Amino acid sequence: MEMQEMMNAIPWGIVIPLIVIETILLIVALVDLARIEKTNGPKWLWVVIILFVNLFGPIAYFLVGRRHD
Repeated sequence: MEMQEMMNAIPWGIVIPLIVIETILLIVALVDLARIEKTNGPKWLWVVIILFVNLFGPIAYFLVGRRHD
């Protein structure tokens, strides 16, 4: 299969919105992490999780990482 055929097989109508959502979620999570004082666990670890666990890292941060005192 040639590269052009593979590119045409990708459902871009689904992929592009997911990339946009993931990027927005990542930015919002990092901004929130920078502003918040206390987290459940070290901040450096949450930065690594947010950046490298793709879509689920920012979601995990909002569900588990933020302290709700």
